[in-house]
Amino acid sequence: MFDSFYHGVSEYLDRPAYHEDFRRVHASGIRNLNKLERGQNFKERGFASWEAFAAGEWDRALSLIEEKREIYTQQFRDAARLNVLERRLRVIEFPVTPYVQWEMHVLRLRVELGDHIKVLDARDILDIERRNPVPEVVILGNAALYEVLYDDDGNAMGANRFTDRALIRETSAGFDTLYARADAFHDFFDREIAPLAPPTVAH
Repeated sequence: MFDSFYHGVSEYLDRPAYHEDFRRVHASGIRNLNKLERGQNFKERGFASWEAFAAGEWDRALSLIEEKREIYTQQFRDAARLNVLERRLRVIEFPVTPYVQWEMHVLRLRVELGDHIKVLDARDILDIERRNPVPEVVILGNAALYEVLYDDDGNAMGANRFTDRALIRETSAGFDTLYARADAFHDFFDREIAPLAPPTVAH
């Protein structure tokens, strides 16, 4: 499904360059943004809710998510103004990691505000991932595809940028196929996330 992706030619962008390029392309007249997330453990330093989560303060972490409401609302206003349809597909392994358990509460706010997020059980794509995991990518229309990169500790470090149109089309088609197979966000959250006890965070 993503065969061409693993043989594609890309340009490495450090984190500031990636963010600058992303903003430029996002505002260039594209009509859709598709984000595929595969990793199960990330660091989000500077996000107050994540900092509380990492410190083992679960109730405080959940309450601090609300601080993002206006920021997310503005993001969705900007996307609507640009006429960009944004979709996100979150692949989740079991047992659910503490990070993913926390992140799903953040994503619930985004869905409440209008984000189009679906969730895919990693056990349902074992056939697709026999050789490689599905890629961690952001696809901006037909203009650019970014493989988002993280260091071994889960910190964002930039992206590999692909511009080959055929590769972007193939990767987008793979995203569409998986998105169609995935669970609606609230169905998954209510079934798999809501019943979980507060996670134990290793220090």
